[in-house]
Amino acid sequence: MDMRTPLGKVRGLGSAKEGTDHFWRQRLTAVANLPLLIFFVFFVARYAGAPHAEVVAALANPFVAVIMALVVTSALVHMRIGMQVIIEDYVHAEGAKIALLMLNTFFAIAIGGLCLFAVLKIAFAG
Repeated sequence: MDMRTPLGKVRGLGSAKEGTDHFWRQRLTAVANLPLLIFFVFFVARYAGAPHAEVVAALANPFVAVIMALVVTSALVHMRIGMQVIIEDYVHAEGAKIALLMLNTFFAIAIGGLCLFAVLKIAFAG
């Protein structure tokens, strides 16, 4: 038997006022990903099979390096938000949900750091 009052039952369980923020961030990154990924696909198609030096020279261009960094950042933010929604919707055990949400964030940060390091290393060394 639950001895809490109706107010006590709902206190802390209301809206966190975060839903629309996630919704708009997801849509914003989706729209940003369209031109960024089109550029990425054309870049990969253009330099597929090209000599290593030619690809490094192309990535050393500041414009290309910035676009590649934006591709990585936008795609990873979009992925993290999407995975967060999936985890929140389909994982019902609270401990597992928190662990997976933390892993999701750590994964996105780790991959983002590695990708940005690679882009910057090529951009400044090339």
